[in-house]
Amino acid sequence: MTTVTSTTSKTGIDTSTTAGTKLSADYDMFLKLLTAQMQNQDPLDPMDTSQYTQQLVQYSQVEQSIEQNTTLKSILSSLGTQNLTQASSLIGRSVETDSATAGLSATSPAQWSWAAPRDVASMTATITDANGRIVDTRTVAANAAAGTLSWDGQTSTGQTKGAGNYTIKLEGTNSGGNALTITPHAIGTVSDVQLDGGNVLVTINGMQVASANLLRIGASQ
Repeated sequence: MTTVTSTTSKTGIDTSTTAGTKLSADYDMFLKLLTAQMQNQDPLDPMDTSQYTQQLVQYSQVEQSIEQNTTLKSILSSLGTQNLTQASSLIGRSVETDSATAGLSATSPAQWSWAAPRDVASMTATITDANGRIVDTRTVAANAAAGTLSWDGQTSTGQTKGAGNYTIKLEGTNSGGNALTITPHAIGTVSDVQLDGGNVLVTINGMQVASANLLRIGASQ
């Protein structure tokens, strides 16, 4: 089942509301003190009216800043919801990320695309888990400059690895035995989109990726 969820924090809004309430109370106190100051000033050396004006202006600027922050948070929240709604169209679509880390789930293998500057004659894949431990090393058949590969969690020694995020490193050579730079990118199908702190996250095989890190969006699966 695909879902679209939002997990935005209320901290910023509560802070603005509290600040506004406190400022209102402080403003009343400020006016009382200013009135008392005017009533009790030295008649032979009265305070310049420009000083009163300056104090009022400074206090008003603080009040305006808090109101602007509240308005800005409201606008950002609205934009975040709009971005989430737009991102919901990604659900069910094939995507490619800018990372070599892919998700492995109970129902879907970890998948990657790869590309090299020229045809690869031989290639070795090294897979590490989220803690950086090598869990599998295997030879991959390759007779092209690009391709895809998947890993279902079964290692070359017969072990079965559980669901999680796994990173692949590819090393290869061309027909002349010269080393090639091979770049892998995780691929998969989006099952969920989520708004977290203003950022839209997409879920691919249980792994959350920021939508800004997507390199390609394909057709629906």
